[in-house]
Amino acid sequence: MVDNSLISALCEGLGERAVLLNEPMSKHTTFRIGGPADVLVMPQTEEQAAFVVRSCRAASVPLRVIGRGSDLLVADTGLSGVVMKIAGNLADVRVNGSRIEAQAGASNARIAEAAAQAALTGYEFAAGIPGTVGGAAIMNAGAYGGEFRDVACRLVCLNAAGEVVSLRAYEAQWGYRCSAMDTTNTIVLRVILQLMPGNTQDIRDRMADLSRRRREKQPLEMPSAGSTFKRPVGYFAGKLIEDAGLRGFSIGGAQVSQKHTGFVVNADGATASDVRTLIREVQRRVRENSGVDLHPEVRCWGFKDE
Repeated sequence: MVDNSLISALCEGLGERAVLLNEPMSKHTTFRIGGPADVLVMPQTEEQAAFVVRSCRAASVPLRVIGRGSDLLVADTGLSGVVMKIAGNLADVRVNGSRIEAQAGASNARIAEAAAQAALTGYEFAAGIPGTVGGAAIMNAGAYGGEFRDVACRLVCLNAAGEVVSLRAYEAQWGYRCSAMDTTNTIVLRVILQLMPGNTQDIRDRMADLSRRRREKQPLEMPSAGSTFKRPVGYFAGKLIEDAGLRGFSIGGAQVSQKHTGFVVNADGATASDVRTLIREVQRRVRENSGVDLHPEVRCWGFKDE
């Protein structure tokens, strides 16, 4: 539990409306699953975000950061400590020549639209990625041949002590769905993207084509956390799952999507336990069938073996 003195400090620093107690995480994840967080805070400014980090550090209280919760599975028992939600408030997007500077809470779709309006190409791949640009930076999000690291030139972050630091692209150490920020408790505040001049119509045509392909191939009509598994080297996760005979396989309310076997969906009031059990069963059967280990792309929070 979070001590009342920390709650009082957070209310004073952020305002009472920005501090929610026992807040269901099902309201803040695209899976629509998750028990309550002890405290959920929604800072309005980067300075307030830094204040939250320093306050939690001083009180020795665990702090987790989310955007839209689009890659997240939260345990049914919820989360201890403080959750800081960046999406929605820290969402300013500015175009400066061929560069875009965006706060971490801005959606990828909004940034792609800003780029299109400015006739800048390079971020079309991310238009349909449902999370924030902060999450894209942390995970080196990618789709349809593009990755975040292809266009990022600098990041403004908070380190574990709540100090503002600037990272150049090489310092982020981006890999496949990973980064240095992910392993050092570094919070992304802003990103600076370097794009290229392009033709507005070509950019919009590309975005429309990718949107169509997503609608046709992915279960966007059902709650999920996007692609459930990372892509194994030399394979496609969906094909391995299909070959294991798991299309439509379900446990409780969780199901391997009928439309795209790389997705686990909340088909009918799934619990986090349903989803976690299904993920593990898919891993077991794929390993048994093909000898390949699948590793979840979805982040699992609040479980005993987290």
